[in-house]
Amino acid sequence: MRVKIGELTAIRTGKLDANASSLDGKYPFFTCSKEPLKIAEYSYDCECVLVAGNGDLNVKYYNGKFDAYQRTYIIEDNSSGRLYMPYLYFFMLRYIEELRKQSIGGVIKYIKLSNLTEAEIELPAIEEQMRIVQILKSAQSVVEKGERKKEYLNALIKARFVEMFGDLKNTIRLGDCCKVHARIGWQALTRDEHMKTGEYMLVTGTDFIDGKINYNTCVYVTRERYEMDPHIILRENDILITKDGSIGKVAIIHNLSKPATLNSGVFVVRPKDIFNKEYISGVFRGPLFEKFIELSKTGATIKHLNQKHLVEFRIPLPTLEKQEVFARFSNQINKSKVEVQRALDEAQLLFDSLMQKYFG
Repeated sequence: MRVKIGELTAIRTGKLDANASSLDGKYPFFTCSKEPLKIAEYSYDCECVLVAGNGDLNVKYYNGKFDAYQRTYIIEDNSSGRLYMPYLYFFMLRYIEELRKQSIGGVIKYIKLSNLTEAEIELPAIEEQMRIVQILKSAQSVVEKGERKKEYLNALIKARFVEMFGDLKNTIRLGDCCKVHARIGWQALTRDEHMKTGEYMLVTGTDFIDGKINYNTCVYVTRERYEMDPHIILRENDILITKDGSIGKVAIIHNLSKPATLNSGVFVVRPKDIFNKEYISGVFRGPLFEKFIELSKTGATIKHLNQKHLVEFRIPLPTLEKQEVFARFSNQINKSKVEVQRALDEAQLLFDSLMQKYFG
């Protein structure tokens, strides 16, 4: 039996601005970000599913005291025991892709209350909902363990980089040791206007996964479309850096299968031969660059990374021998990451198949 969510729940929104958070707050403060902030006081004390109403649409489950941003939807049970809230959370976790399709607006997309109330959920008996949740929780925990292992290995590389180069005084400007390219067209195009076939692969920031390009998610453009704008052909070992959206995300080009270009939301950095490729990868995926990005974001409403700031980033310049020591360490860790990623992919596939089975 399928039932509209509006018939099972009571939905309200938070009341606060995003700047109401406090670093030393005692309670979670849910905004449109994936990770909650902190706040000193609370306005709500309930079991609920929270849906970010604009920006980075996402879903969370929480039971306890909290507060919420004014664009965050707070969904509570109003079904007299017919709905198990963790079951609704898993449903919404899958339904979020449909909400992204339904979102409207210009620069910042948003959803309306009706997008939630009109959504239909399969509603088995409460005992069956609980059984399904236990199965999904078990599969989800395996995925989360894999993610934590991957994060640990990434942290090892960053820690080793800081240990070897964090105090190095000999540095060089990015603009003096690398070419920095930026596309100046295609800003207005959306992914819906691109194709899954074409002569040129189009790489965007949404294709960045764990420092690499997921070529399976890339879309394509025709030669005619490509030649309309100033263009860049990507090369092996190019470093790509997002300049808006998720600012400062980095990916390294490896194993290109066909000609590829990019949209205007991404910088291309091409290092000179004074760098080992594993070392320079460590620079752009390490704490020095992360700190630089936080200090360099500009813009009032929409933050972005300015090319003039990027070329001023100072890179530690050790000897090639020392770079190679780091590269050997990094390569060993990356071999372990391959095995962890393989297991993680299998766990994710199982979880996705279960979500498909229960929620269509």
